[in-house]
Amino acid sequence: MSKPPKKFWGILTRRERWGLSWRGWLIVILVPVLAAGFLILTVHPFLAITQRVDTDALVVEGWVHEYAILAGMEEFKAGHYPRVYVTGGPVTGSGGYTTDYNTSAHVGATLLRKVGVPAESVQMVPSHLMGRDRTYDSAIALRDWFHEKKMAVGSLNVVTENTHARRTRLLFQEAFGKDVKVGIIAVPNPDYDVKHWWRYSDGVREVTGEVIAYLYARLFFHPSEPANPS
Repeated sequence: MSKPPKKFWGILTRRERWGLSWRGWLIVILVPVLAAGFLILTVHPFLAITQRVDTDALVVEGWVHEYAILAGMEEFKAGHYPRVYVTGGPVTGSGGYTTDYNTSAHVGATLLRKVGVPAESVQMVPSHLMGRDRTYDSAIALRDWFHEKKMAVGSLNVVTENTHARRTRLLFQEAFGKDVKVGIIAVPNPDYDVKHWWRYSDGVREVTGEVIAYLYARLFFHPSEPANPS
């Protein structure tokens, strides 16, 4: 085999190499474009999952907006639940726990009664923590409340907003353990078309934020308190 030619006292050499053809460049361009398109079309339904389980325990996250509160009321009536449990920690911006009345659980419970859920059927279960993951802390507070009341709960359905649903189910499952079936009900945000979420600033903000939050919860979140099977 002949040596490759050299120039400029051997500083430069000429070698034969393989390069992409127009077909190769087309594949290089199309693959990420198709992958991005697939992600755009599937990420919202992946996050905003609804999977009910057979149960008589209904939970509503107290921080949700009124459209999700209304959906919680409808679920309560349609599912013939005996009671709805409202979770949530200190209201954002309060600096920490002061009283139960200054929690998202109290706010959500008040709204549920306002939209027609009987007062005796609304059970507020506030969390006193404002930790790094308020959803998990709220689930722990509910788990402990059931334990204190000696209530054996084998399954529950949780009502939450839109793209927050998959992360909510993950964290409630972490809190309650594998012996409790956690169902999830995602209420669509009426401020944008969920099928074309990328056309709306609210949609982009929600999806982007929840993708990051879900990946963090899935990959990096380590519960400070293990699930208590009892």
